[in-house]
Amino acid sequence: MSDLIINTTDSNFKTDVLDSDIPVLVDFWASWCAPCKQIAPVLEALSAEYEGKIKIVKVDVTANEQTSVDYNIRNIPALLIFKNGEKVDQKVGAAPRSQLVSFIEQHI
Repeated sequence: MSDLIINTTDSNFKTDVLDSDIPVLVDFWASWCAPCKQIAPVLEALSAEYEGKIKIVKVDVTANEQTSVDYNIRNIPALLIFKNGEKVDQKVGAAPRSQLVSFIEQHI
């Protein structure tokens, strides 16, 4: 995995996401989720392309249940965008690269 992508936890979510000074795309995922694995390489590539413009953070829903509950995550992958500590957008399910780029572009 790219060293630009941050794996966060329930205890670090506020620092890694809510306190960020740039927009954050949060990928709620699980190791057993095939669509999550499908978009992972795309997110890795986008983390490099958008370095400094948006931060990409992953939350393993199996290990971090509280954050998943806090944001009502029922299906994965779930991609949430946060700006200034607030959730501003959400996309659920695997999407092609072009849709992920559009999703990011709307918020930077």
